[in-house]
Amino acid sequence: MGDGGSVASSPCNMKVLLGLVAGAGASYGIYKLVSGRRKHGKKAQGDDPTDHGPRKQPAATRPLQPGTLLEKVSGLSMVRGTGSRAAGVSSSGEILSKSPGSLEPQHLEMLLSLLQSSPDPSERTQILVTLGNSAAFSVNQELIRDMGGLQIIGNLLPDPVFEIRVQALNALNNLSMNVRNQEQLQVYISQVLEMIETSPVNSDLQMAALRLLTNLSVTNNYQHLMKNSITLCLSLLVVGNEILQTQVLKVLVNLSANHDMVEDILRAQAPASLVLLFDSCTNTAVLLRALTFLGNMKDWRPSTPIRETLNRSKDSLFCVLFGDTSPLHRKLPLLLSHPDSEVKAQVARLLT
Repeated sequence: MGDGGSVASSPCNMKVLLGLVAGAGASYGIYKLVSGRRKHGKKAQGDDPTDHGPRKQPAATRPLQPGTLLEKVSGLSMVRGTGSRAAGVSSSGEILSKSPGSLEPQHLEMLLSLLQSSPDPSERTQILVTLGNSAAFSVNQELIRDMGGLQIIGNLLPDPVFEIRVQALNALNNLSMNVRNQEQLQVYISQVLEMIETSPVNSDLQMAALRLLTNLSVTNNYQHLMKNSITLCLSLLVVGNEILQTQVLKVLVNLSANHDMVEDILRAQAPASLVLLFDSCTNTAVLLRALTFLGNMKDWRPSTPIRETLNRSKDSLFCVLFGDTSPLHRKLPLLLSHPDSEVKAQVARLLT
């Protein structure tokens, strides 16, 4: 949300956070979150500002030791292999490039091997950054998968070192740009959801996990595996900052674009304070995605029995946003005077 209009976007007042969510009858047990500290319509929200582009991670801060394997294949000093794989890495031949796109298959293979054997957390973190950056290139996405790299990296998700977990998620996020990779990565969805639930709100770990879920929810193939995360996502919209809200809404927009998911979304428990998002004080980028999410669900036409069932669940998202007594009915028309023309256009469509 915008400055001055944020709903519990900082951790300074735990009582305020809990109070906001209490409007939904303490629908999800938000205390766990606090203590753990697709044009309009059905548009898929991919990772990063361009929605589907890869994310390059910053280089690790620990100095690389000259002459080591890691120094040669971390996008810094690169050498061309002229003989065996081992000789190609250890020789001091022609320097290729500083770009991760210049990594050769033997470099990737050796990095994956070193990732499993190195006892140094800082070194493993640097390897994950390098592998993540190399996965911004489609050819490397294929190579890493064929070398068993998805599982090797995925095995690091429960690592006790916070930064290793973050960089493992970042690497898997870039690797998830590949459809065949997603077939293997779906097995980590429940684990990623647990990481989101137990991580500190607005943390790098929570953001990295949400980015991975965003890419895995672009198609309908694995969205059913995220049904149980809807209440969690709705709760994060109440307590998260604008960056987190944006990423959560990308996931929710993806899910709501699938008609087969809308009933599950509307049945989910939701904090009553969620309607506060639909306000002129809310950050415009967040508000636009929230309106898209709302529009996707508004287009859904439930049968009369289903609508009656939803109406009886007073803390459901359906009642919070579409119920007869929902404050949203009077808040939406006020947005017709919003200074942003796209906001006004989306609101006008919602009201017709």
